[in-house]
Amino acid sequence: MLLFIFLYAFAQFSLVLNYRKIVLNDTRPDFDEYPHVTIQLPVYNEKYVVKRLIEAVAELDYPKGRMEIQILDDSVDETIGIIDETAALVKQKGIDIDVVRRPERTGYKAGALAYGLKGCKGEFVAIFDADFIPKKDFLKKTVCFFKNPKIGMVQTKWEHLNQNFSFLTQLQAFGLDAHFSIEQSGRNSNGHFINFNGTAGIWRKTTIEDAGGWQSDTLTEDLDLSYRAQLKGWEFKYLENVGSPAELPAVMNALKTQQYRWTKGGAECAVKNLPKVFDNKELSWKTKIYASFHLLNSLVFVCILLTGVLSLPMLYIKNSFPKFDFIFQMASVFTLSFFFLAVFYWASQKEALKAKKLPFVSFILQFPLFLSIYMGLSLHNAIAVMEGYLGRKTAFVRTPKFNLVDKSDKWEGNKYIRKHVNPLTYIEMLLALYFVGAILVGVNMNDYGLLPFHIMLSGGFATVAIFSFMHSHKS
Repeated sequence: MLLFIFLYAFAQFSLVLNYRKIVLNDTRPDFDEYPHVTIQLPVYNEKYVVKRLIEAVAELDYPKGRMEIQILDDSVDETIGIIDETAALVKQKGIDIDVVRRPERTGYKAGALAYGLKGCKGEFVAIFDADFIPKKDFLKKTVCFFKNPKIGMVQTKWEHLNQNFSFLTQLQAFGLDAHFSIEQSGRNSNGHFINFNGTAGIWRKTTIEDAGGWQSDTLTEDLDLSYRAQLKGWEFKYLENVGSPAELPAVMNALKTQQYRWTKGGAECAVKNLPKVFDNKELSWKTKIYASFHLLNSLVFVCILLTGVLSLPMLYIKNSFPKFDFIFQMASVFTLSFFFLAVFYWASQKEALKAKKLPFVSFILQFPLFLSIYMGLSLHNAIAVMEGYLGRKTAFVRTPKFNLVDKSDKWEGNKYIRKHVNPLTYIEMLLALYFVGAILVGVNMNDYGLLPFHIMLSGGFATVAIFSFMHSHKS
């Protein structure tokens, strides 16, 4: 468990080294033509945000005759009326917009995208989730890269509409910024596999078809198609300098829903695609290693949970059997994992702030807090990961959207938030108390080696549980 965490952290550290070699610029291929583009908007019960999404897409700076908007609507509530009304107003402006409703919601988002693809007019297909507000120049900044016939997908960087809404959104931005700078750029610049992030990207239609189309046998259809396409030889382009603003979940239970889908889907994709990666003789060993940690990254939550739970009995063993002390001294080398991850997130925050100076003291406070909260999510995510590895199928549960941009905006009363408390929340509170006990045991034994670890675990589980209770009762 410690070994996997160490190797994963080292892999992340190596991406920082890759990233430092990149020279970012805004140079794009000459844009001398406007291919036909379809913009797909997969929607399911999005009454709070769907209007602003449609209006933003309708304002894209692209010739009207070369752009088609498909609203792939699976809604069953008042979202239907909002979509029909907004789409009618957009159509009056001469924009080709179509509301596509299928007979059955089979395959969830993947099924909707596949259904829309059958009738789309575009040679290229851009996709935006309901919580995004694409910038007007999105198409002009992305379509040009398809002049290279090998490029199958172009992904842009997620930006955050409500990063400063709460400490919860700030911590999510902290983690996502690392993915959308160091990870995506660090892999892409060296020719390793990256992933379409489900939204704010654009595909060559023939790439989707050549890779086998959208499939719904995993909860992360975006990651799955990404690997199938790249295994077919298609190249992906990541544009760190092109941002697409989106809204972050501001409620703990919404964050848990998102995390469950991402971590379980990642595990399902590992089972489905990792053997194909190793069987591919054309891939370098470096690409295979990076792909392994990419597809297995959610396994970290299982390792954190088991390492944490077992740390208390190991503390007793260490102090009861001195002859085994050398083993624990050897294990201390794995504390380097913390250093590797600190460098990884420090580099991403420096890039996120760019011209602004990143206060070291601020980072020193924020980094452990970020780790603590994600340690607190380890029980919830570890269960999702194990379900993915074991093949237990569950429904695609969408992340509730809120239309929260300013701190004055309110989410209370959002009809899409689950109002019951998940039983796992009670176990999270018990784990918080368990690690408080571990802190007391360590102090009593005068052994402080695991004290920082136990403080982060107890604080993380307590915070996640408390916010889960609070947000359930306020909804």
